[in-house]
Amino acid sequence: MTLLKPYLLRAVYSWIDDNHCTPYLLVNAELEGVYVPTQFVEDGRIILNVSPRAVHGLHLGDAQVNFTARFSGKPMTVELPMRAILAIYARENGRGMVFDPEEEGDDTPPPPAHTEPDEVSRPPVRKKPVLKIVK
Repeated sequence: MTLLKPYLLRAVYSWIDDNHCTPYLLVNAELEGVYVPTQFVEDGRIILNVSPRAVHGLHLGDAQVNFTARFSGKPMTVELPMRAILAIYARENGRGMVFDPEEEGDDTPPPPAHTEPDEVSRPPVRKKPVLKIVK
């Protein structure tokens, strides 16, 4: 199965934008593959304004988020692997979604429990109907 996170990220982004709020991303800037302006990183994290007015060419993909923005007047291409995104929220009210960094593994369902061959081949046991007198 594909990861759920990109779908949730896109949905929450749309919801924030549709309600005329400013979408912010909280990002773990210490992970490999994260390209952000390091001068704005605090405690290994960075908060990015990803509103349509602040970025150009925003792509909320399945594996990563990328866009171009200006930082201190200089354009920069930002690349964020999906696993680096910790949260998306509206600046105005703080509503949004926090993602569990531990859930970044394979999103495949667990295999079915092993059953004994005898259990599979036997038909289910039917009980006789029971009638009761109701007064």
